[in-house]
Amino acid sequence: MKPRTPPMAEPHRFHLHLTVQRASRSSLQPSEGQIRQWLRHALRRSAMITVRLVDRPEGRSLNQTFRHKDYPTNVLTFPYPDENPRASTRLHGDLVLCAPVIKAEARLQHKPLLNHYAHLLIHGMLHLQGYDHENETEATLMETLEIDLLTQLSIPNPYLDCPAHG
Repeated sequence: MKPRTPPMAEPHRFHLHLTVQRASRSSLQPSEGQIRQWLRHALRRSAMITVRLVDRPEGRSLNQTFRHKDYPTNVLTFPYPDENPRASTRLHGDLVLCAPVIKAEARLQHKPLLNHYAHLLIHGMLHLQGYDHENETEATLMETLEIDLLTQLSIPNPYLDCPAHG
């Protein structure tokens, strides 16, 4: 059963344990505070999240290993089951963002770089919470939620005049 759009919750109601790993040489990256703000905005339960910013070789290797696609992609999502049965409501996962891919996409799509990071972090956080875009119905639900969350952050709809994503 796919998740339904949850009611908007106050982000401070949920605890976010965040680790940011910077393995990319790209100098244009969001701050830890920005990453935390964007993730908390999409959070619907307490979570332990690691965000890793990587360069193309690591992004390509991870995409090849886990998705069998031989190219670096903008964001990869790795949800983990929580080992503590009492914490079954806690979310646990990793988001890997390929900084050079994100920078190139933002330039190609004529978007501010930080807006694109915000979108991809929210997109990844929704994936961690069970949302997907494998069919038209799921994609519409997920994209609508992304647009709503980004609008609340004063970030324009990322899908306007945007090539199809995968």
